[in-house]
Amino acid sequence: MFEIIYKEIEENEEYKNIIEKVLKQCFIEEKMENSKLIVSITLTNPETIKKINKQFRGIDRATDVLSFPMFEKEELQEKIKNEDFKNEDILGDIVISIEKVQQQAKEYEHSFERELSYMIVHGFYHLMGYDHIQEEDKKKMRPKEEKILNNLKIVRK
Repeated sequence: MFEIIYKEIEENEEYKNIIEKVLKQCFIEEKMENSKLIVSITLTNPETIKKINKQFRGIDRATDVLSFPMFEKEELQEKIKNEDFKNEDILGDIVISIEKVQQQAKEYEHSFERELSYMIVHGFYHLMGYDHIQEEDKKKMRPKEEKILNNLKIVRK
């Protein structure tokens, strides 16, 4: 279901446990729990995510989370509908700046768990083909994110 790559930061059991719990709920919610899809998650620092952001998006600044889907939304929906996940396949890659997660948890006055969980869910739904640039798209994506977090009782403090 997932693999974690630690790039320029220490491995951490707490991060792994949060990721596992949240992704499991995401897969259940999207009826993909029996799939062989894998999400690759890279946990890193601001310098590394800045380089990745510049290389792949042409944006020369650090960010909190980046997502790189492997499927178009329609292609993925068709695979889910037909339960076409017999073979192991990569759903996509999520890159998260742990330092940024810590900063934002303080800034928004909620727990580190809540902020990391949100980054995972947010990245997951980008892999599923959702976006939030247009208000209409945001209205589809945000409720999905909140439903996962509420189901896990990971709420804003």
